[in-house]
Amino acid sequence: MLKKKDREAFKIIVETWQDMVYNTALGLLQNAEDAEDTAQEVFMQVYDSITTFKEESKFSTWLYRITVSKSLDHIRKKKRKKRFAFVQSLYGKNDELLNDPPDFFHPGVKMENKERAAVLFKSVEKLPANQKTAFILNKTEGLSYGEIGEIMKLSSSAVDALLQRAKKNLQINLKEYYELSIK
Repeated sequence: MLKKKDREAFKIIVETWQDMVYNTALGLLQNAEDAEDTAQEVFMQVYDSITTFKEESKFSTWLYRITVSKSLDHIRKKKRKKRFAFVQSLYGKNDELLNDPPDFFHPGVKMENKERAAVLFKSVEKLPANQKTAFILNKTEGLSYGEIGEIMKLSSSAVDALLQRAKKNLQINLKEYYELSIK
């Protein structure tokens, strides 16, 4: 029914998958507004391109792939805008550049863990895109290496290697924070 662009079928898809799409985008983007915008873009693309879904993989895998792709596109666009704003500010425009965004708080984090989670998410933000994606899909979304591999078009061993590098990079990034908190 969805391939015939039936509105009721599409409504069911949105209701069923909106939390997963939003949470995945939120984990990658670390901004609620950006995650909402990206989720809308994801569902618009699903509606527009459902006829191209070949059903070679699970629908959820296809949807995760679109969500990750749209989220990474959003990050790239935002970086370009920041660079452009920075260049403009060099030439005397009075545009205010946001150098250090406020701490990000994921809605699924308990209040007593907010500070530590903000530090963690700031460190996750510094990871290369492929490590960040694999880490978020595994730790936030709870997906297996096989599922992540399908989404990212990688083998399970490649996903394992990405996660190991992500953990190593996070250890390096978080070492200073934990050394300071122990003192």
